[in-house]
Amino acid sequence: MADPAIAIPDQGDPAVRAAQEDRLRAVWAAPRGLFFRWTDTNNNAVGIWYVLTAFGMMLFAGVLALIMRAQLAVPDNDLVSAGTFNQLFTLHGSMMMFLFAVPMFEAVSVLILPQLLGARDLPFPRLSAFGYWSFLIGGVFVGGSIFFNAAPDGGWFMYPPLSTDPTLSGIGADIWMLGLSFIEVSSIAAAVELIVGVLKCRPPGMGLNLMPLYAWYILVVAVMILFAFPPLIAGDILFEMQRLLDWPFFDPARGGDPILWQHLFWIFGHPEVYIVFLPSIAIFAMVVPTFAQRHLLGYPWIVLAAVGTGFLSFGLWAHHMFTIGLPNISIGFFAAASEAVAIPTGVQIFVFIATIWAGRVIWSTPMLYAAGALAIFVVGGLTGVMVANAPFDWQAHDTYFIVAHLHYVLVGGVLFPLFAGLYYYWPLVTAKKLSDRLGRIAFWFLFVGFNIGFFPMHFTGLMGMPRRVYTYPAELGLGTLNLVSTIGAFLFAAGVAIILVDLFLSPRRPRVARNIWNAGTLEWLAVPKTPDEDWGVRSIPVIESRYPLWDQPDFVRKVDEGRYFLPDAEEGERELIVTTVLDAKPLQVARIGGPTVVPMLAAATLGGFFILTTFHLYWAALVSAAAALGVILWWLWTGTGIIPEKAEKHAGLGVVLPLYASGPASPGWWAMFITMVGDATAFGSLIFGYFFYWTIHSDFPPAPAPGLDGPGLFWPMVALALILAGWALTIAARESNARGRVGIARLALLLAAAATGAGALASLAGPWTTGLDPRLHVYPAIVWILVLWIAAHAAVGVIMQLYALGRSLAGRMTPTYDGDVRNIAVFHHFLALSALITFLTIAFFPRLV
Repeated sequence: MADPAIAIPDQGDPAVRAAQEDRLRAVWAAPRGLFFRWTDTNNNAVGIWYVLTAFGMMLFAGVLALIMRAQLAVPDNDLVSAGTFNQLFTLHGSMMMFLFAVPMFEAVSVLILPQLLGARDLPFPRLSAFGYWSFLIGGVFVGGSIFFNAAPDGGWFMYPPLSTDPTLSGIGADIWMLGLSFIEVSSIAAAVELIVGVLKCRPPGMGLNLMPLYAWYILVVAVMILFAFPPLIAGDILFEMQRLLDWPFFDPARGGDPILWQHLFWIFGHPEVYIVFLPSIAIFAMVVPTFAQRHLLGYPWIVLAAVGTGFLSFGLWAHHMFTIGLPNISIGFFAAASEAVAIPTGVQIFVFIATIWAGRVIWSTPMLYAAGALAIFVVGGLTGVMVANAPFDWQAHDTYFIVAHLHYVLVGGVLFPLFAGLYYYWPLVTAKKLSDRLGRIAFWFLFVGFNIGFFPMHFTGLMGMPRRVYTYPAELGLGTLNLVSTIGAFLFAAGVAIILVDLFLSPRRPRVARNIWNAGTLEWLAVPKTPDEDWGVRSIPVIESRYPLWDQPDFVRKVDEGRYFLPDAEEGERELIVTTVLDAKPLQVARIGGPTVVPMLAAATLGGFFILTTFHLYWAALVSAAAALGVILWWLWTGTGIIPEKAEKHAGLGVVLPLYASGPASPGWWAMFITMVGDATAFGSLIFGYFFYWTIHSDFPPAPAPGLDGPGLFWPMVALALILAGWALTIAARESNARGRVGIARLALLLAAAATGAGALASLAGPWTTGLDPRLHVYPAIVWILVLWIAAHAAVGVIMQLYALGRSLAGRMTPTYDGDVRNIAVFHHFLALSALITFLTIAFFPRLV
C-alpha cells in the first residue's frame, strides 16, 4: 500500500538515476574469470547456454540422420552395419525429443520469459542453472555413448521385452533409461520454475487477461510437463528394476505385461508432441502481431484453444497402440479424441490467418519461416487425422508413412517456428541482426529440401517399407524414392549450414536499434545486450494493455527513468516483485540468489549417482547420492528462507512491500506445491500399474503361496498410523510456531521425525516379514515398489522435519519467518495421502477380490 511518509526519489534528477544505475549494475554484474563465469545464474546467461547446448544437440542428432539417409540412399547398401543403424535411429529420435525439442522450449523460455514479464529474473535462478547443468551432463552422457559403441538401440520408445533383456540390449538401454531419467529431473525443475514465474512474477497490473500469449503457452506447456513426464519416470523405475534386479513387471511368464510400458510411455509420449509444438505456436503468437502491426485477433479463443489442446493431448495416447488388440470401445474413444484435437489446433491457425488478413503485413524473414511452418504443419496435421482412423493406422503402422507424418508435424510445428524465433529474437539477445538475404536463401533450402526429403516417404510407407530397417532389396522398387529422400535430406542440411554461417557472421554486423521490429510486447523494452547491464528492465512497469509499447503513452520513457517499481538496489540485493496470481497486485519484494557454484555441484553429484548406477557401481553411486544430498542441503541452508535485515521496503510509486512472505503468498510454497503435484502424478502412475495388472490378468493377485502372500494387515496399518502421526505432528509444529510457542513446535518436529522414520521402517516390514519375493511374480514386485516409494518419501520427510528443526534452533526460522515449516507441511500433506492410498490398497484390495 502507499505510504505518504515515504520519501520518493526524484526520478527526474539525472544524478539520482545515474546513482541508481550504478547500484543496479553492481548488483547484477556477471561473475568474471575462466571458471567463475560458469557460476552465473542470471537468466540472460543460463538461457543462452541452454539454447546453444540444445542447438548443438540438434546438430549432432541431425548428423546421425544424414548417416542414416546415406545408408538408405541405395538398395543393399553396407555403409553402416545393422547394429550401428539401430544405434543411429535410436539416438537420433531420443536426442531430438529429449535433448533438443523439450530443452529448447525451456531454454527459450528461461531466456525471454523475464523480459516478457518485465521482470529482472525468474524466482529461482539457481534452479534454472541446476536444470541446465543436469541437461548438459545427461546429454553428453547419452549422446556420447555412440562413440563407444554403447548407444541404446531399441528405438526411442524402448519397448520391452527386447529392451528389458540385458543380454539382448546391452548397457545401451541402461544409458538411455538412467541418462534420460536424469534429464527428466532437469525438465521438471525447469517446469516448476516457469510455472511459478508466470503465476507469481508478472508485473503489477498484468492480470491473467493481459498476459502475453507466449506466457500463456509456457504456463500450459509447463503444466503438461508436470503431468506427462512423471508417468515416464514411474515407467523408468519399473523398467530398471526389471533390468537390474529381475523384478518381472513386463515379463508375461511371471504375471507382468509389456503393454503397461506402452501405456506409461505414451501417456508421456503423445503429450510430448504438444509439449514441443505449443511453444512454437507461441512464437507465432509473438511474431504475427508484430509484422501485422496490430493486436492479435481472438485472444480469449486462442487461450482457450491452447488450454484445450493441452487437455485433449492427454486423452490420445492409445492411438499409438491401435495394433495391440485394444477393445473396440477403446479404439473408438481414442480415435474420436485424436480427431477432436484438430479443432483447437485449427482455431489457433485460423486466428493467425485472420490477424494477418486484418493487418498490414510486413513480409520479413521471420514471417517467411512462420508461413513455411504453417504450410508444413498443416500437411502433418492432415496425415495425423488419417492415422487417427484405426483401419488406416493398421495399414500404415510402423511404416515410413508414420515417419513422414511425424516429421511433418515436428519440423513444421517445431523447427521452422524456432528458426522464425531465431531471426526474430536474435537482435534482442545479441544486438545484431541476422542477414535477410542469407535467411531467405536458407529458408528455401530448408523448405524445398524438407519436402523433397519427407514427402516421398508417404509413398515408401504405403508401398510397405517398414521404418527402422537398415537396408532393403532392389526388387522392392523402393530405391528411387529413397534416393530422392536422401537428396532432400542433404538439401535440408545445406539450409541449416547457411543459417550457421549467418550466425557466425553476425558479430561483425553493426549494432541494431532498440525494438528493431516495432513490436508492442514487453520483451522489446529491454535494451539489446548491453555490457555490464544484466538487470533486464530499468524499472518494473505497471501494465494496462497486452501491447503496452503500442498503447501506453510515454511507457518506455517512464520505464527508463525508473518511474515504476524497483528502480534501485540500495541494499545491494537482487530483487523481484511478487504479485497475486489472478490480478497481479504487488505482494512482496523477493530477494533471489546470485552467482554460485552450488547448482553446478548439485548437478554433478546427482548426475554421478545416475551414471555410476548405469555401470552397476552401486557403492560409488550411493556416495555420489549422499554428496548430492549434502550439496542440496547446503544450497537450501545458505540460499533460501533468509531473514531480511528489515521487514519491508519502499518498492516504488510510494508502495511499501514486505521483504519476506511464507505460505501461499511466497514463490517457495508454490514451488513445493507444484513439485508435489508432479510427484503425485508419478505415484498415481504406479498405482495405475497395480490396478492395470488386476484389470488385465485374472491371476492378480495370485493364489497364496510361499513368496506370494500379501503384506498382511498389521504392518501396513502400523505404517499408515505412524506416517499420519508424523503428518499431524508437522501440522501441529507449524501452528505452534505461528502462535509463538517455539519450544512446543520444536518438540513436535522431533516427534514428527521419529514417527515418520518409524513409519518408513514399518512400511518395509509388511512385505519383508511375510516373505514377499519380488522376483517370483509381478504381484509381490508391485507391492514392493509401492512400499519402497512410501519409505523413500518418508525418509525425505524425516530429513525435511529435522532440517526445519535445525533452522529453528539456529534462529533461521521464527514465528514470523516460518517459510520452512510451511513448505515441508505441503510435502507431508502429499505423503499422508500417498500412504493412505498405498496401505489401504495393498492391505485390503486383495481381500476384496
